[in-house]
Amino acid sequence: MGDQLVAPFRINVPQRDLDDLRLRLDRTRWGEDVPDGVDYGVPAPYVRRLFDRWLNGYDWRSWEARLNKYAQFETTIDGQHIHFLHVRSAKKDAFPLIMTHGWPGSIVEFIDVIDPLTNPEAYGGDPSDAFHVVIPSLPGYGFSGPTRESGWTNPRIARAWATLMARLGYQRYGAVGNDAGSMISPELGRIDPDHVAGVHVTQLFSFPSGDPAEMKDLAPEEQSQLQTLQWFYENKFSFNTLLSQQPQTIGYALDDSPVGLLAWNAQLLGEDLDEDFALTNVMMYWLTRTGSSAGRLYYENAHAPRPTTPTTLPLGLAGFGGDFFGLRRFAQRDHSNIVHWRTYDHGGHFAAHKVPELYVPDVRAFFRSIVR
Repeated sequence: MGDQLVAPFRINVPQRDLDDLRLRLDRTRWGEDVPDGVDYGVPAPYVRRLFDRWLNGYDWRSWEARLNKYAQFETTIDGQHIHFLHVRSAKKDAFPLIMTHGWPGSIVEFIDVIDPLTNPEAYGGDPSDAFHVVIPSLPGYGFSGPTRESGWTNPRIARAWATLMARLGYQRYGAVGNDAGSMISPELGRIDPDHVAGVHVTQLFSFPSGDPAEMKDLAPEEQSQLQTLQWFYENKFSFNTLLSQQPQTIGYALDDSPVGLLAWNAQLLGEDLDEDFALTNVMMYWLTRTGSSAGRLYYENAHAPRPTTPTTLPLGLAGFGGDFFGLRRFAQRDHSNIVHWRTYDHGGHFAAHKVPELYVPDVRAFFRSIVR
């Protein structure tokens, strides 16, 4: 596909791939579980519960049909195949957004907010809050397919997103992100400030510098955030270490074993997610053979120089309880342009799915404040 061509795309997974998955699930070889072995990794009862649903109740075709309700396209940017949803509001002058997911999520992260964002009036909102939404699959993820060369860092992805939005004809737009998208979206604002109006994220990854003065007079909610971060480092950070050093080593297992991929991704999907949502995100990796290539993003970023200047554009955060979203004092040290900071006592890491009734108004409020 030529670098300038944007072509329609429709998900149509061959039945043979679903049959192959069924055969592999049927032939799963389980290891011996350690009694009360929750400290050793993803709990076996959780993985087995997801496995049972995958084998005996999950329906990919229904999710495929749900995704295909929305206009999808493919293009090539910087030599990489890029798949994306592009859902235009009926309101012609709606404001464009590009929404970026992370790992182990996918475009499915945002499926519950597409309609409220593009058609607010149907959901009790103000018609003037309508958006056109562009939701790409990250390079190396989902239907964008595996990356074919090294170097796909956050800044390179941000440059690709700037190219994509220009190719779609958008001269001014907003950037929205979760997880890796919360790092890529500010990068997009830094790289394309003449066209990005503002950036809305669900995490600002700013951490203590080691200066004791930064730790004085912490409020209870700040102490809670640091405790969440400390627990994550001590109990959940092994995935980052491995993917930053040797993503290909685990990649062979992820591309060959569906239960291996399920357990590996489930470590950060979380037991509080509904099973079909979790499984659909796993399927986005399994069906596209991107379990291994997705992990390369961690390696690329770990071995790339960090940008020396942040975005100077308006920046907004919606932080949801149950997730580490950052401390404002550290975020303001790194980003002097924070104009919106709202926190909620629940919602978790996948807030656009779990609490769209909170997430959507927050996105609306941020962009209403900087665009109108």
